[in-house]
Amino acid sequence: MKFLDQAKINLKAGNGGSGSASFRREKYVEFGGPDGGDGGAGGSIIFAADRNLNTLVDFRYTQHFKAEHGKHGSKRNKTGANGKDLILKVPLGTQIYEEDNNTLIYDFKKNKDKYLVARGGNGGLGNVRFKSSTNRAPRKKTNGKNGEEFWVWLQLKIIADIGIIGLPNAGKSSLLAAITRAKPKIADYPFTTINPNLGVAFYDNKEVTLADIPGLVEGAHKGIGLGDKFLRHIERCKVLLHLIDLTSDDLEDNYLKIREELKAYSKSLSLKKEIIFLNKSDLLESEEIDKKVKDFKNKIKKKYKIVSLNLKKDILNIKKELIKNAY
Repeated sequence: MKFLDQAKINLKAGNGGSGSASFRREKYVEFGGPDGGDGGAGGSIIFAADRNLNTLVDFRYTQHFKAEHGKHGSKRNKTGANGKDLILKVPLGTQIYEEDNNTLIYDFKKNKDKYLVARGGNGGLGNVRFKSSTNRAPRKKTNGKNGEEFWVWLQLKIIADIGIIGLPNAGKSSLLAAITRAKPKIADYPFTTINPNLGVAFYDNKEVTLADIPGLVEGAHKGIGLGDKFLRHIERCKVLLHLIDLTSDDLEDNYLKIREELKAYSKSLSLKKEIIFLNKSDLLESEEIDKKVKDFKNKIKKKYKIVSLNLKKDILNIKKELIKNAY
């Protein structure tokens, strides 16, 4: 399924039905009087959050959405049927903005949450409504109101417990594939991941949702590489899992590049809880690992763990660490 995290769509709520201006006509009833019914209300457009969805691709090729119009009133004081509401399902984490793509209308943070965005028009009044002691045979009736119509922007910010960050080719997709049932694209070249991937890891009857974010590069917050487009997806994550490639020449520089990009994009991102894994330990000799880690430890005063995704015990320990930090 193609990933899409932004879409512009047009919403048109249903118009209300018009009232009826009819009169009762029966044999032997000389003065039947008015019996025109009211029109039905137009259907509204309602958005609903669904955690089983993870893309806005359904809104790429269909951009115009219309709710059903209300039916007109009729004789014998019959009210027209209301138009059916149109319910549009969106992924959990979707935000609805006005046409300026800046004014927030609603933010879906809970599964099955619903919000009425475009309200249907009210039905018109039948001539029965205008009957009075001085006007026994009113011919007046009103038309239904038009439903709301406007453009909105949908923006998706993935909601996950843990966001996996790091430079391209650090092993983020491999990590996601190793500890969840997700099947991201894996290859030995940078920018294998060009869209966020989601997976769920289970351990000790608990689960944690992970988001694999496309590799960040220096200048990502300015639009360089793919990071600028996807940095917003880690704004919702409780914890950041920072993956660093042990085979790289300068671990400290790799670490600081990512930290600077997070801080430049949003200060709140740089303040999130962080787990550091030094990956690909199986590709180096223990002496070389010790030397690299010693330099890293002296310069970066933070806790870290050395792992290899080819070792089952490390995968198990990673799951334990994630569950511990997510709960």
